[in-house]
Amino acid sequence: MKKICIIGAGMGGLVAGNLLARKGHQVTVFESHREPGGYTAGFRKKGWYFESGTLAFESSDAVFKAMKDLGVYEKISFVRKRARFFSADFDGSPESFEAFQRLCLDAYPTEREKLERYFAEVDKMVRVLRAMAKPGKLLSLLAYPFSLLRMISLMRRYGDVSITDFTERFFGKGTRLFRLFKNFGYPDMAAWILGGAIFTIFEDYWTVKDGMQSWANVLAENLKKLGGELKLNAPVERILTKAGAAVGVSSKGTRYEADFVISASDYKKTFLELLDDPALIPGELKERIEETAVSEGFFTVYLGLGLSNDELKRHMKQPYVLVLDEEPGTDIRNPEDERYFDKAGVTLFSPSLMNPKGAPESKSSLMIQAVAPYRWMNNWGGGDREQYKRLKENAQDALVRRAEVVIPALGGHIEFEDSATPLTYERYTGNTDGATSAWSWNPSRRFYRNMWGTNTRTPVRNLLIGSCWATQIGGVPGALAAAYRCAKAIR
Repeated sequence: MKKICIIGAGMGGLVAGNLLARKGHQVTVFESHREPGGYTAGFRKKGWYFESGTLAFESSDAVFKAMKDLGVYEKISFVRKRARFFSADFDGSPESFEAFQRLCLDAYPTEREKLERYFAEVDKMVRVLRAMAKPGKLLSLLAYPFSLLRMISLMRRYGDVSITDFTERFFGKGTRLFRLFKNFGYPDMAAWILGGAIFTIFEDYWTVKDGMQSWANVLAENLKKLGGELKLNAPVERILTKAGAAVGVSSKGTRYEADFVISASDYKKTFLELLDDPALIPGELKERIEETAVSEGFFTVYLGLGLSNDELKRHMKQPYVLVLDEEPGTDIRNPEDERYFDKAGVTLFSPSLMNPKGAPESKSSLMIQAVAPYRWMNNWGGGDREQYKRLKENAQDALVRRAEVVIPALGGHIEFEDSATPLTYERYTGNTDGATSAWSWNPSRRFYRNMWGTNTRTPVRNLLIGSCWATQIGGVPGALAAAYRCAKAIR
């Protein structure tokens, strides 16, 4: 039996803790927040339930297998998440990518030739992902090596091409169709990931009916049943080392000895702030950690509405709505555009339409999200509290107005209102700049060369990375992959 300290009770930390406790190790998970979950947490305010940040996940086969391995699958209310696509030119809830294509072709008949060329190329990506993600039948299994070769070919062709540059090849820069399609997925992500993003949205997008917090709670309770310990409100101040190896952590002034330390938290903070001996990190790696960009953060508005769920559903039709219209001149790469949130596309999500218990009786809940420019407006006011408050309120009002194209007179139905900036997410999750999915998805700004790999090893012996930061594109599947890799490394 080994003593193991895990920093962070997000999905990676909780799953790693469960796996290691099942093997008989003495596991202690440290979480700085009052609830487990990290980015997959949720919260209640005045009777309304909201997700903190993560609204859904993909790679369901791997996620469900992990929950079954831990014996908790039946305790979690996983449900498919369907999307409505709303724009000034079309409005629908297509069940497949093929149906989405028909929606676009009908909306833009004069652009048919360009759209067909674009969809033909994207179709190649989607078909490969579909074949690899759902191998099930014998014929699909036999074809798997060929699908893998096609995937490698697409990665070579588009691995260093951003989705912005890819979209520009088919539609003129700045045109309506260019603005529409360049925003599928993360800003400027590698174009070859587009197939995965589209496959996820239409075929493998899932959420938790009872809320993401219920998922984290199930894992936390299971950890305790297995003999593990979860310390809440227990931030780790230092990773302790001796002779080049991790030997424990300190939290709230107390030292905890360990044979292994797993950082299931932010990669940058792990090595630039928590490690007690910075000399253990080679200079070149330290420089790369400091300089590599992280994924963009969200600005999220949380609304408690006086509308009933039936009334809200009449407007939204689906719990999840993508408002795709982005005004000309909107540039995620311009942090000085004070009117950015007046022009950006937004997503709407209603937790209470997924589960009526997410709101008081005869009321409903709504979240409005937009991807935020990196360190917008001098990182939200440059530390000036009044400036921060003003920017936050202006962005909040802007997103409410953007959402009124779907829910008319939304502002008049608000009974509770709050919002979270990337700085809010950084404060509660520890993720640098409120990063939503670890490292940047931009192919020219990546941290790991291998986009597929899971990198849990570090230059410090017995210190492992057990979060989504162990992979280039992060997310829940990345966190689970890291957790399994850590559990395998500790015998």
